[in-house]
Amino acid sequence: MSSQLVSTRQRLIQAALELFSAHGVSATTTRQIAEKAEVNEVTLFRNFGNKHGLLLAVLEESAAFKDLGESLVRRATPPGNVYQALKDYASDSLHALERVPEFVRSVVGEADQFPAENRRALGRGVTEANRYVAQYLATVIQQGHLNTYLPAEKLASLLNGMILGYAVIEFTSEFHELWEDRDDFLENLVELFLHGAMSSSAESAMNSLQGGFITTEVADLPASLVHEILQQARKFGIRDYALAYVLFGAGLSATEIISLERSHQIYDTQGHFLQITIPGFVRQVPVNQWILGKRYGSFTNNPLIKWLKSRKDTQTAMFLNETGTPISESELETRWQVWSQGLLTPQGQTPAVAQAQQTWRVEMLMRGITLENLNILTGCDRAQLQPYVRRAKEKAALEQATRLDHKPG
Repeated sequence: MSSQLVSTRQRLIQAALELFSAHGVSATTTRQIAEKAEVNEVTLFRNFGNKHGLLLAVLEESAAFKDLGESLVRRATPPGNVYQALKDYASDSLHALERVPEFVRSVVGEADQFPAENRRALGRGVTEANRYVAQYLATVIQQGHLNTYLPAEKLASLLNGMILGYAVIEFTSEFHELWEDRDDFLENLVELFLHGAMSSSAESAMNSLQGGFITTEVADLPASLVHEILQQARKFGIRDYALAYVLFGAGLSATEIISLERSHQIYDTQGHFLQITIPGFVRQVPVNQWILGKRYGSFTNNPLIKWLKSRKDTQTAMFLNETGTPISESELETRWQVWSQGLLTPQGQTPAVAQAQQTWRVEMLMRGITLENLNILTGCDRAQLQPYVRRAKEKAALEQATRLDHKPG
């Protein structure tokens, strides 16, 4: 085929897409398409047979959703922020659909009038977009960044189905109250996936810790037990004391603590901060000198700073084991078991290391931090933090009731 014929074909496809998008398929004539492409109708019929043949070419040769899917797949290695990747994909998909609203309305309303070949082309296009999303989800699931109860292909189908459903509703109806706006829909869509059909690895680890059942219960530790664990850790040396201090003072998980490096610490008389670095996401957290009403040093002189100043080695890791190599998560768990040996929670159970993080989050809310700011510090979304909000309100209610009981009637 000559370059002139290719150019004519592409002009016709582009003209058809623009007119279908502006007026719909039925309202667009072959004469209008030919005029816009600056060719005669005979050329259109010679290349595509009829209008539905041209529509078939438009459906088969549009690469918009293929490009979106390929872009999503590229974000899986190395894995980045899954929440943001899915939200960006959903948002970009809606933008692509919103550029051709009349085309979407026309396809939805007139699809039963299309030849079977055109309907099959529509199906192939949706399937192709689905394949890329499924490939992305399969990759992050395999890497352990998501725990899922459905196959990646089913999850992709649900996600794309909801995106298309949103577009159809928005393009064909008005004044509904299903969602406030597009961003409200996108946030709820992604949160539904990450905390309904799927869950993060951190949540999965917590589920395993509590017997493999999915739970939203927050089991923070009472102040007396926290201070006892810190004192027990202190007896085993400055390294153990610093580890316990960071667990309760910065609200980090065991996974985050073992990834810390010495250079990730920043402090002066105004504050003490740690930088948490994971692939695709960096955040800072404060190291609190006050833990559940008791002060553990100052911003410039506390168990963590003392531990780092005592180091004579050249290792970059913030915490080392007895052999002088970076401490592992299992070794940190072992140290916790040593500190908490013989201690029981109010529920009569041995304290778990994950409860240190839960305790810090509840304490921050009790001390007045906003949900938005806690979201920034933890990297968790609002849905993940809601159980902590409920627990903080419960504790505040109990404390108020106790204070009232001390007052004369």
